Amino acid sequence: MRWLTLYARSRQVPASLAAMVISAVAVWALAPHAGGKAGNPWLPVLVTTAGVMAASVGLSGQDLALDRSAAIRWVPRRGAHVLLAGAVVASVLLIAQTAGGDTAGTASAVRDSAGLMGLTALGAALWGAPYAWTLPFAWLSFAGFAPPPTSTPMRVATWMLLPPGTPAGTWTATVLAVTGTLAYAVAGPRR
Repeated sequence: MRWLTLYARSRQVPASLAAMVISAVAVWALAPHAGGKAGNPWLPVLVTTAGVMAASVGLSGQDLALDRSAAIRWVPRRGAHVLLAGAVVASVLLIAQTAGGDTAGTASAVRDSAGLMGLTALGAALWGAPYAWTLPFAWLSFAGFAPPPTSTPMRVATWMLLPPGTPAGTWTATVLAVTGTLAYAVAGPRR
């Protein structure tokens, strides 16, 4: 077997991808019954959050000691893993939107998937892969109950629900993506 196949299997990539697709189909199938409509920012954010939560499973291997003792450079591989997972989450979201007839912007899909995947990677570096999903879930939960984004702190808190091109949303997602990816790439998942 090739190293990429082994890496994908050890990181549970097929199961994560299946969970991403199933969650995207489920959200888009249930949206009309839950009062969802085209242009609703919650639908893409739910799909993106579910996707990064599914991808969080693969942020560590089966044996952390084996990963840490391997004679390969992990920093570029970990960084590429986070970036590729974010791209796959955005792709699944865009395909689901196209199939569902909702054409919310590519910019918001890329922004949200990059920011949430960075947040997930930061969670893996801080608490380990089994708990990496908690940061995006907690941030989404807070954004759901936050007051309207009239001030800068509230715009930062609800960055994933803001329209694309909003400076607070773009900068928050960028900072989360860069910080999380670098922390995970350099430190790896916590034991």
